[in-house]
Amino acid sequence: MPPAITASTTLCAVIGNPVGHSLSPDIHNAAFRHLGLDWVYTAFRVEDLAPAIAGVRALGIRGVSITIPHKVAALPLLDSLEETAAKIGAVNTIVNAGGRLHGINTDGAGALRALTGAGHNPAGASVLILGSGGAARAIAFTLAVHAAPARLAIAGIVPGELASLCADISAATPVSPVPVAMTADALREAVAGSRIIINCTPLGMHPQTGASPLPAELLGSGQVVFDIVYNPLMTKLLKDARARGAAVICGIEMFLNQACLQFEHWTGLSAPAEVMREVLVKKFSA
Repeated sequence: MPPAITASTTLCAVIGNPVGHSLSPDIHNAAFRHLGLDWVYTAFRVEDLAPAIAGVRALGIRGVSITIPHKVAALPLLDSLEETAAKIGAVNTIVNAGGRLHGINTDGAGALRALTGAGHNPAGASVLILGSGGAARAIAFTLAVHAAPARLAIAGIVPGELASLCADISAATPVSPVPVAMTADALREAVAGSRIIINCTPLGMHPQTGASPLPAELLGSGQVVFDIVYNPLMTKLLKDARARGAAVICGIEMFLNQACLQFEHWTGLSAPAEVMREVLVKKFSA
């Protein structure tokens, strides 16, 4: 039975459109209950962002997760931005400190924590990111700022988007990414020269579970393959990589770690990661 909500209960929420599918209420409320916090997390479908952000400030909502399509539009509505979020140009987290709203991006940091938590530090490593959209941008900037890979290659199918991402990272960080076209020959060369491969494309996501961004024969032992797709838990890319002897990291690890970071920013406490992971695994196993 959930705890009673009172006038002293601290409120957090996710805002986006749509939000009915979000698992964030499940994992954050499980974490609050586990630690005995008088906090509650809910979901709000938001079409008109500016008054919603004003409501966060006016109502004293402590923490907010921001999802599609508001991650970029929220920036000018906030009072301050974490450095990496400003470089990325998107936020997925708001911390309300006495009416001042601070924006953070935990997507890239969640991916980095997933990598290091699995024992695969990208510092000094050759890294290949597949995709050049929002998730790829967050992860690439975070690695460039906080991990210092020896080589960062980014493969994309939208030439202008890929060129812009590489130019932005080069201008704002010490890392100069190598753009890679998603052609058979270019991918073969890029994969062969990479120790860590991160898929930030939707290829392999339910219901197209038979798709993969890479042919299996390009993968092998000594590589780490991280797929940020988390439905299904084991994508075709990860199955192929494991069969070829590569280490694999499932997408729920990024989702989990970005949520843990949000929890820690809001509460100042260490997130009960295993409790939150158990909720995710049960949801996707079902």
